[in-house]
Formats: sequence, C-alpha cells, structure tokens
Amino acid sequence: MADSKVETISRLAQWRIENFGPCTYKKSDPFKVGIWNWHLTIEKNRYLYIRLFPEPSRASKEQPPIARFVLRVSTTGANRRPYISPIHERLLRTSDDFVWPVDSTFLGRFVIDVEFLDLKICPLNIVSKKLSYDSQGGEANSIWPTDGTMQSLAAQSALRCLGRMLDEGIHADVTINTADGTLKAHKAILSASSPVFQSMFLHNLREKESSTINIEDMSMESCMVLLSYLYGTIKQDDFWKHRLSLLGAANKYDIADLKDSCEESLLEDINSGNVLERLQEAWLYQLRRLKKGCLMYLFDFGKIYDVRDEISNFFRQADRELMLEMFQEVLVVWKPA
Repeated sequence: MADSKVETISRLAQWRIENFGPCTYKKSDPFKVGIWNWHLTIEKNRYLYIRLFPEPSRASKEQPPIARFVLRVSTTGANRRPYISPIHERLLRTSDDFVWPVDSTFLGRFVIDVEFLDLKICPLNIVSKKLSYDSQGGEANSIWPTDGTMQSLAAQSALRCLGRMLDEGIHADVTINTADGTLKAHKAILSASSPVFQSMFLHNLREKESSTINIEDMSMESCMVLLSYLYGTIKQDDFWKHRLSLLGAANKYDIADLKDSCEESLLEDINSGNVLERLQEAWLYQLRRLKKGCLMYLFDFGKIYDVRDEISNFFRQADRELMLEMFQEVLVVWKPA
C-alpha cells in the first residue's frame, strides 16, 4: 500500500499518513538508512505511540545499530504544527527498544519524520551480555563517515613513501603559492592527477618556466589537504573539514574523482541549516545529483517551511535560472492530483 511507503533522502526518512481513520495500528514498509532496513509503527490509544526499530535480519543481529535520531510529527499544509521529540540515542534491536508517546491525536493527513543524526554499530560484547547501551557505554563505530573512503587502493608502503615525499619535500620540483604561505610538491604527481596541471608543465606557460603555481584562492591548510588527496594520504576528518574548498579546486583543476567524492559527501548530510548553501554550491559547480537532492529535500519532503526566514535573502542572491528551476519544482510537487 502506498500509505505504508516511507521515502528517504540523505539521513532523513519521511512517512506520510494519508488517513489513519478508525485504525489503531499501522506499520510502514521497510526503508533503508545506513546498512539496516527499518520500520516505523504508529498505535493510537490515549496517546499516539510511535516506534522505530530495525527489520530482523543478519545485519541487525550481528551488527545491531545504535541510532541517534530526532522524530517529528506534523500535519500537512502551511499551518502545520510540528511535535518534535528530544534527541534520542538508543541501541535498537526490537520494537520494544524505543517508543515515543505524542500527547495529541492526528486526524486526516499527517507526516512523521525521522532524522538520523548518527548510526553506530554496537559492540557485540554489550549485546551478548544483554546490557543496555545507555548504562554500559562502549566503543561503537559510526558508519558515517566510512573509514577509508578517501584512502587510495595503492599498497600501504607506497602510500608511506608518497607521504614522505610530500611532508619532507623529497626531490620536490614545484612551489605552490597559496593565500597565506608556500608549499612544495612534485610536477609528476600534479600532472598525473589533473589535466590542468599537466597542461601547465607541458606548454611554454609561466608555471613551466618558473616551476611555480599560484593557488591564491586557497589557504595553505586547504591546499595541503588537496595535496594530501592527490598523494593518497588524506584523512577523513580533513576531507570533511575542507569539502567546499576541495570542491572548488576539483572544479578548477578538473579533478573529476575528487569532485564526485565531494558531491557524494555533501549529499550525505543535507539538513535545514545547510540546504540553501548546498543548493547554491550545486548550481555554481553544476552538481546535478546534489541539486536534485536539495530540491527534493525542500519541496518533496516539505522542508521549505523550515527555511522561511532564510529564503528571502537566498532569493536576493540566487541566479535567475536557479530561481526559475525552483519555481518549476514547486509546480511539479504541488500540482493538483
């Protein structure tokens, strides 16, 4: 049934209840977030009870999730009143592990949102001892970001050598001038990574003559992270911190795999606080998937109401073609049934 389907984007799941009617219980179809399939259920008694739990499977048994999440229930339409839960962090294995009572009854159409702030894999020793996550704590590994996403497939010994070449400037033959300092690098590595850099050193350009590249639109710290990506030694935390600077550099120097990685990463954590900025970046760098994801978040998932205070300033700065595309999206989403 369409009424049981849960739509997902990024870390957000949304269940639209068209008509609860006289029912006292309803269960959603399974929906996937992270490595688990999930269910939502609603039960009507004195309160509206909402449960979230993983679908029984090998993954949920061997790698039970610790979910950090927020629930929100709201009626549809412009005047909807949201009921927002506190931030929960629970070890979820069965439908008995979490229930949220909402002191209200909803008639007709309403929407349940689940925003996953983090998902971790619970240590098996905690589960085997039947101890709760809240009382025991423990070392749990987040699935976001995935360890090693940026790591090169080259052998670890080769990566260590490349790291030393960059850090110690071993036989470095090019100087990079950044906004606030200089770095040393190697023409061969830069040329193999970027056709733009390769062109600089192949033709009789200033960079070939002086063995110097000016990258003055990046800080030295951001440029060092760019180089660490090209040398295969980038750390995940550095990548997340400098994603927007890396995206600009990837676009400028035609580093396609880095540009794709930045787009994929920016898609993973869209929220109301960054969606307009992400939409602007998607338009500027022609990121089709990120633009589509932002528009879906705003219009298909109804989050345009959450950015009402920021939207006027956004429209004053946005490109006219982007505003036209947003208007067309409104017409598609809100056209009569």
